[in-house]
Amino acid sequence: MKPDVPHILLVNPWIHDFAAYDFWAKPLGLLTLAALLKGHGFNVSYIDCLDRFHPCGARSDPHARWGRGPYLKTRIAKPAVLADVPRHFSRYGILPEWLQADLARVPKPDLILVTSLMTYWYTGLGETISHLKAVYPDTPVVVGGIYATLCQEHAVRFSGADRVVSGPGEAQLFQTVGELTGFDVRPHVDPEDLNAYPYPSLELQHRIAYVPLMTSRGCPFRCAYCASHIVSPKFLRRDAAQVFEEIRYWHAAYGARDFVFYDDALLVDAEAYAQPLLEAIIGAGLDLRFHTPNAVHIREISRRIAGLMAKAGFKTLRLGLETTLFEKRRDLDRKVTAAEFTRAAGFLRAAGFGQENVGAYLLAGLPGQSLAPLEASIATVKACGITPVLAYYSPIPHTALWPAAVASSRYDLASDPLLTNNSILPCRKEAFDWATLSHLKNLAAP
Repeated sequence: MKPDVPHILLVNPWIHDFAAYDFWAKPLGLLTLAALLKGHGFNVSYIDCLDRFHPCGARSDPHARWGRGPYLKTRIAKPAVLADVPRHFSRYGILPEWLQADLARVPKPDLILVTSLMTYWYTGLGETISHLKAVYPDTPVVVGGIYATLCQEHAVRFSGADRVVSGPGEAQLFQTVGELTGFDVRPHVDPEDLNAYPYPSLELQHRIAYVPLMTSRGCPFRCAYCASHIVSPKFLRRDAAQVFEEIRYWHAAYGARDFVFYDDALLVDAEAYAQPLLEAIIGAGLDLRFHTPNAVHIREISRRIAGLMAKAGFKTLRLGLETTLFEKRRDLDRKVTAAEFTRAAGFLRAAGFGQENVGAYLLAGLPGQSLAPLEASIATVKACGITPVLAYYSPIPHTALWPAAVASSRYDLASDPLLTNNSILPCRKEAFDWATLSHLKNLAAP
């Protein structure tokens, strides 16, 4: 610890939900803030309440693959507003006593930064902050992230934080730190120049099971169901050469083999951007695996791009299809046509990708959506030799589809973010039932 320099604790909070699994989910934004703080001389500690590799409970899972795996799960009381849902509710992550021990081990912080993800996970955030406040009642707690941005007023009232920061955290980091610690520094990183950012501080984790990558922030599209352009209003992009150097760094320094693109726009302008990146990876001869859980844009998948992705080592490829009702999709997005999807599927098959590698996301539970069109989409995707992957829709405030979601729900969605949980199919007038979920799951199964 550097004397007379503030100590900042960064915390990734618990999840409260009906179901949760580590499908390559790391708080990349929070770990980037940690790297920026370290690079400007601050003392930094990190606690991950979702840590699957915590020393008190690290365990192997025979079903885990490529860095993914289950969180520790503890049954907790279901929130009263979800009493009509016949499912169990749980805390996902480390045990509270492990968090207490971790807090006792770190030096007393001068400031605590906590991230937030899904809006309907805010009760997990609140429980985390209550533990932080119990140990450090005089230390200011700042919350940022997705929930803080999309539901700022709600977060101010219910998170328990002393301050809620909306929007990209990097742009406000040093002003916030200065105001709350009295320690001012002149930032030497332009928040709109992604090439100037340090690599995220993944080394603060107990284990680097996989490396999350961002080649860009934001998205050039404005899909009706997506909040990407709200959370990150500007579309910013890193140099492809710098992304390759980061891949090489984590592989050489930590032996990382699994790399996960968090991008919303990895394949935008693919010939000019993704192609040289893929060629550099192939040319380096590294034995790596790549995954795209956030999906890639289908219309950019040419024969050349499909072949390069196969040679580079892409193992989990997700396509942002959403629906195959192409003639009616203009109210959702304008990302892909029927011909573009069929052509891309053919290129991927020719490159050697099988159903076990490629999945197409299909939105389920949209406002006013009946089963018939969803069943037809599942059949169309299977006919193209691709696995349908159901993505249950969660209504998001401020998006174009939000008014239709509110009108179609059996709940008062605006009253509580818990009611937007995609697990409960909130955009239906009918009560939740297992039969619908089981039917869709069986249809989509290989």
